[in-house]
Amino acid sequence: MGWLLFAILAWLGGMAVNIRLARRKPTRWSGLAAPFVFGLTLLAVWEGVVRGFAINQVLLPAPSVIAVRFANSLDILWVDFVQTVLKGAMSGYAIGCGAAFLIAVMIDRFPFLQRGLLPVGNFVAALPVIGMAPILVMWFGFDWQSKAAVVVVMVFFPMLVNTVQGLQASDAMQRDLMRTYAADYWRTLLKLRLPAAMPFIFNGLKIGTTLALIGAIVAEFFGSPIKGMGFRISTSVGQLALDLVWAEIVVAAIAGSAFYGAMTLIEKTVTFWHPSQRS
Repeated sequence: MGWLLFAILAWLGGMAVNIRLARRKPTRWSGLAAPFVFGLTLLAVWEGVVRGFAINQVLLPAPSVIAVRFANSLDILWVDFVQTVLKGAMSGYAIGCGAAFLIAVMIDRFPFLQRGLLPVGNFVAALPVIGMAPILVMWFGFDWQSKAAVVVVMVFFPMLVNTVQGLQASDAMQRDLMRTYAADYWRTLLKLRLPAAMPFIFNGLKIGTTLALIGAIVAEFFGSPIKGMGFRISTSVGQLALDLVWAEIVVAAIAGSAFYGAMTLIEKTVTFWHPSQRS
């Protein structure tokens, strides 16, 4: 009963703090404090409900149990992070987004490619990762290279479509003005069309940050060496070590949020002139 009361009080307290923050004038710190308070409230309620109802730790571990397992498994979590995020997800993300950008420029330069490539791209983008992953694992082996290949397929077409759309964002009057200055295609691309396309390009890059991590983890379910976040999750579920599964989920959430946040900061620096970035 005491834990349930703790959960109720935590929820009411967190709600009161967030209501007070919402009534204040929006600032940078209040914008950061609101999700932080909500997260702490959610963890407190989770702890109280699990303890109060005596939920089996195999079904749903308490946050305190997950935190203890996290602290005791830092060496395992780091090895899995390097294997899945740094090797599989990041390499595939760089290759996929880089190749998509170059092909988008080629499509923009030679319009006949747009009629041929984009429909095929939309078709491949609709394929489920759970169907592609086993094939790519068989082609590229069980190490991180096959996971990078899955990530390449997942991030390539969202990046391609956004970049092609962005390169068409400049209007006809702006392009005519560049022609009056005797600017050729490449000078127009660098001076006008790429800067105008930056919001679209970063939209594709931000979409790719989440897809890359998902693709790398899911691909490890279909074969990997004895390390990696997907491998650890699948084997830990079989061993009923749900606290370690949740610890891996925490690492994935932190990595994904940091990756997305870093891309957002770069976007704010590059596209500071865009109306969406003005406060």
